[in-house]
Amino acid sequence: MVSQLEVPARDGNHSLPHTVEGLVQVFTCPHRSFFTSVMAQALRIAGQGTPVLIVQFLKGGIGQGYQRPVQLGQHLDWVRCDLPRCIDTPDLEETEIAALRELWDHTRSIVSQGKYSLVVLDELSLAINFGLISEAEVLEFLESRPMQVDVILTGPDMPAALLDQADQITELRRTHRP
Repeated sequence: MVSQLEVPARDGNHSLPHTVEGLVQVFTCPHRSFFTSVMAQALRIAGQGTPVLIVQFLKGGIGQGYQRPVQLGQHLDWVRCDLPRCIDTPDLEETEIAALRELWDHTRSIVSQGKYSLVVLDELSLAINFGLISEAEVLEFLESRPMQVDVILTGPDMPAALLDQADQITELRRTHRP
């Protein structure tokens, strides 16, 4: 069962007197596959009527690409790189590099338009560490985004410069108990 919330449109008489500045959150972990809590947060926020964009840079295999986003409900768009496989190594073919660059360029463009209130950039740290997206580009993206947009960055080994920009850092750790 799917439920949808309708958010009433605000007219000029009911707008907030100021814009709340968006946060940069980092979720990092020494291993991959910890996306569940971030996804739950994105779904919860979208379910409340807030526009959300999830971008998975290193996931492929389903022929999606940014031209064909998966739309979950009315307020959540989910895009993956248009790749024939998931990326787990920096050794890529030129077509794979081009697909990832196209997704990054699209992400920067669509976020700058202010369409989304929350943007999740999944496994961004791996894309940086593999040399596919530069750290400088990500820092510029964070600085130039509309001020009300919240951004969540995920991935292992998050670069220190991005951690320095974060308003909140969540480090997930596994504990093994007998």
